[in-house]
Amino acid sequence: MTKNYLDQFLAVQPDTPWGLRNRAMLSLGYDLLARRSELVALTVNDVEFLCDGTLRVLIRRSKTDPEGYGRVAFTSKRTGQLMTDWLDWRSQDFQPLFNPIYHGHVMDRHLSDTSVKHLIKSAAKGAGLDPDEANDFSGHSMRVGAAQDLLKAGHDTAAIMRAGGWKSINVLTRYLENAECNVWL
Repeated sequence: MTKNYLDQFLAVQPDTPWGLRNRAMLSLGYDLLARRSELVALTVNDVEFLCDGTLRVLIRRSKTDPEGYGRVAFTSKRTGQLMTDWLDWRSQDFQPLFNPIYHGHVMDRHLSDTSVKHLIKSAAKGAGLDPDEANDFSGHSMRVGAAQDLLKAGHDTAAIMRAGGWKSINVLTRYLENAECNVWL
């Protein structure tokens, strides 16, 4: 999910509480180069709103960080605004950052990581993509697309590895393998 797809996926979210949450999740996941498990594990204490409208986010634990040293990531202003919109509507003092919504009410628990995969696939279909293209999207699509966008923007692999929390250049290379094909588009 490169930025172009992200923009399309955000645009098709409904003007409902679910749409507020989904826009915030998609944008935050992309900006953080987050794994879906990292995204749904975030709590309100992991997010700091900065004076410039962006966010500082602590990802406490990941697949490649089982000791829980964590990594800090930053977001765009758009993500800061989408998170503000979501949290203003949600308003309850729950720790999970992204919650299920049942009959218009927020539940005090984390979403499952499969909900991220379903959101991405649903957004791809909602954006009117060809069914075969829509099926190619997965729970990792935000991470892959953001890494490819960083490469196309001229960031070196060391910077991309730090941004996404990769420990292995071999794994990152698999994420970036198709990015160079799209540089000239």
